[in-house]
Amino acid sequence: MPMRLGSERPELTGATQWFHEDQLPADLSDKYVLVHFWAVSCHICHETMNDLIKYRDQYKEHGLQLVGVHFPRYEADTNIDKVQEDIAKYGITHPVAIDNLHKMAESFQNEYVPAFFLFDKEGKLFFRTAGDRGFEKLQPKIEQVLGLTQA
Repeated sequence: MPMRLGSERPELTGATQWFHEDQLPADLSDKYVLVHFWAVSCHICHETMNDLIKYRDQYKEHGLQLVGVHFPRYEADTNIDKVQEDIAKYGITHPVAIDNLHKMAESFQNEYVPAFFLFDKEGKLFFRTAGDRGFEKLQPKIEQVLGLTQA
C-alpha cells in the first residue's frame, strides 16, 4: 500500500552510497523536502530531470530541499559509473542516495521511477506522484506547500 498523505517522512537511511551528502542538512526539520526516486535506465527520469533541477534552484530560497534517490530497476542500473555520468550530465548538485538494496524505496513504500514525495515543514507527506503525468502536477503542489499560491 502506498504511503498515505500526512504520513511522517521516513528517515533517509539505508543507502549503499551517497553523492553530495555534504549538501544534506543534518536537520531537515523546518525544511520542505522533495524526495525524487529515479534510475539511469528510466527515459522519463531523463526527460524531467532538467525541469526538476530548475525547480530545485527556483524554490531553494523558499526552503525546498531536494533529495535524489537512485532506485535501480535492473541489474545494469547498479553501475555507479552510469549514475555518476548522469549526475555530471544534468548538473545534479543536491544529495543523491544510491538505493541498490531498495531499503529507502521500501521505507517510502515506493516501487516507481520517477516518483516524487513532497513533505511539508512538519515532515508530513503533502503530495506524492509518479511518472510523467504525475510530474506535470508537481510544480503547482510545490508552490502550494511553500505558500506561494492559494490552495
